[in-house]
Amino acid sequence: MSEPLVQVSQLKKYFPVRSNLFGKKTGDVKAVDGVDFTIRRGETFGLVGESGSGKSTIGRMLLRLGEKSEGEILYKGIDLYALTREELRKMRPQMQMVFQDPYSSLNPRIRIGEAIGEALIEHGFVGKGEVRERVLEVLHLCGLAAHHIDRFPHEFSGGQRQRIGIARAIALDPDFIVADEPVSALDVSIQAQIINLLHDLQESRQLTYLFISHDLSVVEHLCSTVGVLYLGSFVEVASRDELFDHPQHPYTRALLSAVPIADPTFKREKIILKGDIPSPLDPPSGCKFHTRCPLAQEVCQAERPALRDLGAGHLVACHLV
Repeated sequence: MSEPLVQVSQLKKYFPVRSNLFGKKTGDVKAVDGVDFTIRRGETFGLVGESGSGKSTIGRMLLRLGEKSEGEILYKGIDLYALTREELRKMRPQMQMVFQDPYSSLNPRIRIGEAIGEALIEHGFVGKGEVRERVLEVLHLCGLAAHHIDRFPHEFSGGQRQRIGIARAIALDPDFIVADEPVSALDVSIQAQIINLLHDLQESRQLTYLFISHDLSVVEHLCSTVGVLYLGSFVEVASRDELFDHPQHPYTRALLSAVPIADPTFKREKIILKGDIPSPLDPPSGCKFHTRCPLAQEVCQAERPALRDLGAGHLVACHLV
């Protein structure tokens, strides 16, 4: 088993709610509410869950793009939040991000050659005379042509822009990439190309991914370990095969029942969850899922279940498992 690259312990992120702009605090939005997980070198850890479950907030905190409320994040054994500004700047090339919307992450006034090359110069990877050659190299790796280097972002399709976003992320030769729903805005045929590109780059450059998505069919194809989030907490964490073949938590089963299957003869009962996801400002007591769970009992309302290991690293937070 490979060594841990990222270790997260009791990570929390609360956003204060105030009565008005300068008023006193009236509560907290509990976006991330005490998560623990490890991402091993060379693997792809998938984060799944409904919108508002805290996936993107976790991804941003793993790169220290936002402040945490509590907890610890170790990258290669180093506490990210203990680093000074200068120490963090030196570590930045090792940790990169691919955003959901590639167009909004690119400056519309800058040619893509400059957008990719500016970080190479800023961090001293190459001199000004060598930057064009390095940019052409990463563009080629990401399936783009040499003549694309002098074009502006609006001259590309959505799939090409995402390739540019990936090229910019790998230009600094990172070890770890957070991919925040990188294919959700793309057509299905283009999604497959981008997923295959991410997979090929992982193999050729020994990359480690945190892959954030709400599309379980994509997660099944790309990820080796999957964590299922609900209202800022994990309800289940397991290897991909174990999670998809033997889901244990009622929420995971409901999510999997909604995944389309390309076989018209196969019939699967779809689990329809009642109600909407509760507000993270006032989450339910006990198990956060009990208000929508078809199997909920009295203990679920009174006591919050711990994340227990059922064996082989399959973790589930449910009183009924």
